[in-house]
Amino acid sequence: MRHKADQILVIACGALAREINDLKKTYGWEHLHLSCIDAGLHHRPALIPDALRKRIQKYRHQYQHIYIAYADCGTQGGIDKVIEEEGANIERLPGAHCYQFFAGTESFAELAQQEPGTFYLTDFLAQHFHRFVIEPLKIDQHPELEAMYFGNYKRLVFLSQTSNEKLLASAKAAAVRLGLEFKHQHCGYGELETELQIKFSGAVNG
Repeated sequence: MRHKADQILVIACGALAREINDLKKTYGWEHLHLSCIDAGLHHRPALIPDALRKRIQKYRHQYQHIYIAYADCGTQGGIDKVIEEEGANIERLPGAHCYQFFAGTESFAELAQQEPGTFYLTDFLAQHFHRFVIEPLKIDQHPELEAMYFGNYKRLVFLSQTSNEKLLASAKAAAVRLGLEFKHQHCGYGELETELQIKFSGAVNG
């Protein structure tokens, strides 16, 4: 099968699907094709590298360039190992996790220094707090686990991508639920947007 030489495949965490599709529409990146992996692996990062490898191997003969829209995401170098082993023309977002590239590297470092015991939410996690935080940790079934998981946290920081009062209210409710101080920092798409602009805006539309 011939490569789609002027097109780029982005393999992304499902938690970034809306943001990447919005950027694609905003900048007219018709040459960008998106394939998403289950956002539920957020809580099982050890499974992410193998899922990425399978997706790369499925599509590598169709695309000359593949971009991985994951940071390290708790894989302890596992994603980078897959990229190294699967060949050239594959790269990923820089950074340790999505909180860092949404907030910006310097800003995130400041937040972490201000309060190491910080729990972070993005738009996606604020919207799906119960599904992606409470249920996977089984707090809904065993309320006593809440103190075990969150006892060392002091505050919740909502790193918002959009100005959405409903999501802001959900994030505040999550902070109340966990008994944490609340802080809101609007980030937009942060370094996700700037990084993808650098990578994709110069490509030829297909």
